[in-house]
Amino acid sequence: MNFINSVINFFKDGGFFLYPLALIFVVGVSIAIERYVYLTRETLRNRSLWEALVPALSSGNFKQVLSLTQNSKASIATILNYGVARVANARRRDDIEKAMDESLLEVIPRIEKRTHYLSSLANVGLLIGLLGTITGLIGAFSAVASANPAEKASLLSLAISVAMNNTASGLGVAITLLLAHMFLESKTTSLIDSLEIASVKFLNSITERQVPETAASAPAAPAPRTAAAAARGSI
Repeated sequence: MNFINSVINFFKDGGFFLYPLALIFVVGVSIAIERYVYLTRETLRNRSLWEALVPALSSGNFKQVLSLTQNSKASIATILNYGVARVANARRRDDIEKAMDESLLEVIPRIEKRTHYLSSLANVGLLIGLLGTITGLIGAFSAVASANPAEKASLLSLAISVAMNNTASGLGVAITLLLAHMFLESKTTSLIDSLEIASVKFLNSITERQVPETAASAPAAPAPRTAAAAARGSI
């Protein structure tokens, strides 16, 4: 109860600008929690699917790869679906790579979705806290200018309390949301890097299987003619 009373008194003493700050904080924390849950779940999905795909890729069983990716909602499944779909029609690595790059352009915005809002909300929260501080100081000087000498000290301390509460709240909101943004950015970058690495490994596995097939299907080079055979052929 003492903590709740302290929070209530803090808001009463802080003035109007603490309420939009509280709203910004709640929205920012909600976004951070949702993004953390999504990124963690997506990382686990990708890791689980890749572990199931490695044996199929090693053996060149692309039908099994396609079956696994089509039945999965992981981001890596979307990327590999594009690649497997082009394997049958495209023989060049560049064609398959372009198709997978297109899928990355589709997947990456979903991974980065809403994370950038945290830095914007942190900046807005800091500015609102600063605005509340300036408003409190303006009220302090106005109250002191028109108040009785006996009341000046109490009015000044009350107005300064409003200003400091807004400063502390704005800084608290900004620091919390910026730290959340840094953490989620790191997690997002790690996930995107893992998708790019998986794409390269998939392309390498296709290339490694196409090279032996190309060598096996190539016609044998004719044996060089000896000087004697050349002489007989010219007669």
